[in-house]
Amino acid sequence: MEIKNKKLSLWEAVSMAVGVMIGASIFSIFGVGAKIAGNCLPETFMLSGFYALLVAYSYTKLGSKIVSNAGPIAYIHTAIGDNIITGALSILLWMSYVVSIALFAKGFAGYFLPLIGAPITKFNVSICEIGIVAFFTALNFFGSKTVGRAEFFIVLIKLLILGLFIFAGLMTLHISYLIPNISLSSIYGTIFASAIFFLSYMGFGVITNASEHIENPTKNVPRAIFISIFIVMCVYVGVAISAIGNLPIDELIKASENALAVAAKPFLGELGFLLISIGAIFSISSAMNATIYGGANVAYSLAKNGELPEYFERKVWFNSTEGLYITSALGLLFALLFNMEGVASIISAIFIIIYLFVIISHYILIDKVGGRKEIVIFSFIVVLSVFLILLYYQWINNKFAFYGIIVTLMGSLIFEIIYRKMTNRSFFNMKITSKI
Repeated sequence: MEIKNKKLSLWEAVSMAVGVMIGASIFSIFGVGAKIAGNCLPETFMLSGFYALLVAYSYTKLGSKIVSNAGPIAYIHTAIGDNIITGALSILLWMSYVVSIALFAKGFAGYFLPLIGAPITKFNVSICEIGIVAFFTALNFFGSKTVGRAEFFIVLIKLLILGLFIFAGLMTLHISYLIPNISLSSIYGTIFASAIFFLSYMGFGVITNASEHIENPTKNVPRAIFISIFIVMCVYVGVAISAIGNLPIDELIKASENALAVAAKPFLGELGFLLISIGAIFSISSAMNATIYGGANVAYSLAKNGELPEYFERKVWFNSTEGLYITSALGLLFALLFNMEGVASIISAIFIIIYLFVIISHYILIDKVGGRKEIVIFSFIVVLSVFLILLYYQWINNKFAFYGIIVTLMGSLIFEIIYRKMTNRSFFNMKITSKI
């Protein structure tokens, strides 16, 4: 019982958030970033980190006063009440996990196929995506405590491998590879890529969700969020510098499916390729399991019932086992329909919309939760601009992804309108501990 009630220290909270943030996205979409931003990738990660810090400002203020497993939906519910917008955003939160499954499936295929010497063809990728999603769906159907216990070691292995990648890469840099291109197209590419790479920092919200279990939350929650974002930013920038500084950008783009593994070859040889590939597969598998086994489960229950039970076992799927199949099937559908860039863009768009409403909620509640209005307004303008930039980029370069974003956003709203009329569900029973 003592262990259960033990509060998390500041650095334990930081470790938890860093483990969540440095997940599969760095392995999966690194090649996409190289393609769009070129050798300005380190600057791209810094820019995305800046956006994350702006959003984190609202999270820290709201999270210190409003505690709920529903996370951002609880903040929005407290600010604007129970309405169609709150419901549509809860469905969008669930969809973010659905599309994340697609991202992880594509990332897994990108590293697994070259590792076993199989060619990256559309057929092979599709079979691999179906296989990995089916495997973790089955695993979650039966439940697996072993996988849950292994999470800590998977995170540790992942960080050690990335640490080795950064350290060894910095020892053999070609400075000429790192000189940024100052052309207008390169600047546009950096801004466009930063909008997509925004998703690489999504995960710091796990701290606010666990705030009631953290020592001195009023002080430590904001600190843990900002420290974890800075640590993650340093890791991402270090990875980008090591990769770009050792492999010409053209070769990095050519190997977009498993860019980090190929980038490790110049300074770590075949062993580096093997290590990074295995690290990526471990990391992506871990993220896939955590997404289906935990996050999507919580989000599905919220989207369906408008509430979260006080106590829950993730493997039970809140007695709504159809949620497991719907979540996995939709995730697989997104994986088969969209390319990596499209999937990453859809996830970023979903989160940006949720973040915009969190910032609006902060503005509405600012007299109760604290904060400076000018920072909140500035954050809203910047994050809204990022969303519009993302839409513009996809409209110009990938119309299918653009329509995917619009259909996902509008579909959630339309579905909520119909679903709410049919079921009369509400969010009044959502468990929220409020100090305002």
